[in-house]
Amino acid sequence: MMQHADSLAEGFAALRALNPGPARLYIAGCSGEPVGLFKALGAQAELARDLTFVGVPVPGLNHLDWTSLHATARAEMPFMFGAMRDGFAAGKILLRPMHYTESYREMQTGRIDLAVIMVSPPEKDGTVSLGLSADFSGAILARPEIPVMAVVNPCMPAPADTLRVPLSRFDVAALDETPLAALTESALPPVFARIGERIAGLVGGEAACLQFGIGNVQQAALKALAHAGGLANLTIHSGLVTDPVLGLIDAGRVADAPGAILTGVAMGTAPLYARVACDPRFSFRGVDVTHGIDVLAAIPRFTAINSVLEVDLFGQANAEFMKGRQVSGIGGLANFLRGAAASEGGMPIVALPSTAANGQVSRIVARLGPEAVSVPRSDIAWVVTEHGAVNLRGASLDARAAMLISIADPAHRDALANDWAGMRAGV
Repeated sequence: MMQHADSLAEGFAALRALNPGPARLYIAGCSGEPVGLFKALGAQAELARDLTFVGVPVPGLNHLDWTSLHATARAEMPFMFGAMRDGFAAGKILLRPMHYTESYREMQTGRIDLAVIMVSPPEKDGTVSLGLSADFSGAILARPEIPVMAVVNPCMPAPADTLRVPLSRFDVAALDETPLAALTESALPPVFARIGERIAGLVGGEAACLQFGIGNVQQAALKALAHAGGLANLTIHSGLVTDPVLGLIDAGRVADAPGAILTGVAMGTAPLYARVACDPRFSFRGVDVTHGIDVLAAIPRFTAINSVLEVDLFGQANAEFMKGRQVSGIGGLANFLRGAAASEGGMPIVALPSTAANGQVSRIVARLGPEAVSVPRSDIAWVVTEHGAVNLRGASLDARAAMLISIADPAHRDALANDWAGMRAGV
């Protein structure tokens, strides 16, 4: 029988009582991260003793290091971000490079002893929803052997089309009114507006299905698409939607049909959360649907818009390392690029500013280090900078190097050409 707890700490203590020894605990990420529980455990650290936290917190969206709660706490994660740096350096965090779909399979079949999942308040039929954070938690709830605590949060919207389960599925439930984790837009440097305009020019026409990730490139692309002429009846199939999608909707670019926006997570500010709660265009599904290559390949004109940190003259991309340090992870990048490549009329796009450090460092580089190859050259097609857009699909070694040099910053093109001439002799 499910136990109703009077507080998060009491509820978590009841969950721990079901497996009091060392345990692997699933914690949701993105907008489903139970921030209130983190605060509660901060005051009762012994409840985190001997826990290994398992989940998919995302750089730029999540900012908590759960291993900081107790000296014996550990974590296994597929991403690296700033708050995790100390735990990683101390050997408390095990980084596991995996595609999103591999992480999902881990939730389906890997060892998980306990779980905490945030849900919306119960509806009349006794069900609760995963709200706007449906990416991984559904895989956990489908495993009846895993004891789960429900963090029932009135701040979590309950869209009409999202994953729902009976409240009775949970072993423990506790109320928490901590506001959801939020994501606010930042001011875009002018270079990103130019990149966004080039991406909008590639999309063109009607009825494309868009995917976009996190960051300035995607924000700029959505803003440019909202103002581009000739675009209509767009649909969205993405792992994440953020506030800029509202501009695309309000500009009349998105098809006015239920399910026109399919995503795993919505994360932004109050206006996005309010729209998600009432607009039937939003549908929420797990990673098996949002990132499944077979699903993506079956979508006509699936256009994947993602950012990377560097591209080398072979066409390899780095999305994880900066100055030799890992700052992110592989995530869904390869899933989306491969899905778009297999889609009829699909378009895999990676975009980046041509320089960093006020123009002193080229992001089009001669050759990536072996540790920095996030995307192999066989998975790269369209590459966009503020200086142009080129399609590397099927291009020869020399042709792809020449195309990439053509969209590098002019100040770095001669050096890149000289580097290629030297490397070409050894290929």
